[in-house]
Amino acid sequence: MKEKLSCYIIDDEHLAQEILEEYIAKVPFLELKGTFISPLEAAAQMDKDKPDLLFLDINMPDLNGLSFIPMLNPKPMIILTTAYDQYALKAFELEVKDYLVKPFSFERFYKGVFRLYQEQSDRQLPKKTEAKAEPKSEQGYIFLKVGHRIQKLATQDILYVEGMKDYLRIHTPKEKVMILLSFAKLEELLPTQDFARVHRSFMVAIDKIDHIEKNRIWIAEQVIPISETYSENFYKKLRGLT
Repeated sequence: MKEKLSCYIIDDEHLAQEILEEYIAKVPFLELKGTFISPLEAAAQMDKDKPDLLFLDINMPDLNGLSFIPMLNPKPMIILTTAYDQYALKAFELEVKDYLVKPFSFERFYKGVFRLYQEQSDRQLPKKTEAKAEPKSEQGYIFLKVGHRIQKLATQDILYVEGMKDYLRIHTPKEKVMILLSFAKLEELLPTQDFARVHRSFMVAIDKIDHIEKNRIWIAEQVIPISETYSENFYKKLRGLT
């Protein structure tokens, strides 16, 4: 298990800096490596410290926080801390981990960082679900954590699955279900003969394919690309079913 997450505060408001420093000091698995008033100031130190997590404001002089994110390579985990809620959609597109609207409570802060700490710790643990995966798929349904609830989902209802960084969006004829899960873990739960990975961002239900043309799959009017990485195994699986 990862002992601590190293972090930066990047915010030009001194009061906001003080609040975050106070919150971070209360959390034993967070380690503050630096506090900066601008992304440019932080960037000079990032190569040296390689922080795991940034608490990043949006509206700052010199360089906007949202403009700074695409420049990061490699990109640490990012929690946006801002007084404005209208940037939430853009934040999601930039794959930030959380969006805290000022003023936020310590409880709200802790929930966000604890979730990230658990995610990082889980990635370092050996897989323990493989033995249980096959019985679940044979039952024709799986249970998935969706937000604060556990949802039962019939595997026969799945059309395709779309990857969105740490999240997956499962498409069915009636709804789209967003879950915090990797393709690898979802594949453990699904019947392998019925589903195929065709792209780093897509998995399809084989029996829902309408037709395939020029390395593209049509499912319910959605066009899904077949990438070179997955094409050989995908077509082998199709040949094995015919």
